[in-house]
Amino acid sequence: MSSQRVECPSENKAGPVPAMMTGDPKTTAMGVIVLQEWWGMNDQITECGRDISEGVKAVTIVPDLYRGKMTTDNEEAGHLMGNLDWAGAVQDIRACAKYLLAQGCKKVGVTGFCMGGALSFAGAALVSEVDAAAPFYGIPSPELCDVTKIEVPVQCHFADHDQTKGFASPDEWKPLKPKLEANLKSLEFYSYDAGHAFTSKTSPNYNKACQELAFKRMFDFFQKYLA
Repeated sequence: MSSQRVECPSENKAGPVPAMMTGDPKTTAMGVIVLQEWWGMNDQITECGRDISEGVKAVTIVPDLYRGKMTTDNEEAGHLMGNLDWAGAVQDIRACAKYLLAQGCKKVGVTGFCMGGALSFAGAALVSEVDAAAPFYGIPSPELCDVTKIEVPVQCHFADHDQTKGFASPDEWKPLKPKLEANLKSLEFYSYDAGHAFTSKTSPNYNKACQELAFKRMFDFFQKYLA
């Protein structure tokens, strides 16, 4: 899959959002936005975008929500995520969705990991151009959006041994599950015998078996709802 750098006009006050796009919109009607972890748009997430493009047979776009900033340090990553304009990031998701539609995609999904997982929920709740969402181990604040109001299909992926308290641990996702089941029209909800960031090959919690199962489920989900 060939990749190219693109720029999507965004209503975010930070201006256009740079992104990495993989695939050819002329050969598929499906588009998927892939949202970064708190590290930034690093090699791991751009490679993930290529893997998802190949697995779904879709065009993927990975926006650089930090606009050039990235880190490998936990404390600095916490600062970057803490300083993120979350509402602006939702505008970036909308910008990427509109860009994919303008390129010829007929439907657009969104997925993301950790911070990107929370933003995937927000994209599904707030961006009308999004047709389906597959969040991984991240939950947005109620101030950003009400996830029970989501009207598009959602497939959730969480970890049984996630220690990110207040964001994606079982203390958060276990009570979230029945709320989503009671309010969403189309929901798949999965948990895995793994820790936080289990799909990331650069994470100490990487779990190959769980990652492959989760991605297979995600690929099938997007092929079902974006085709």
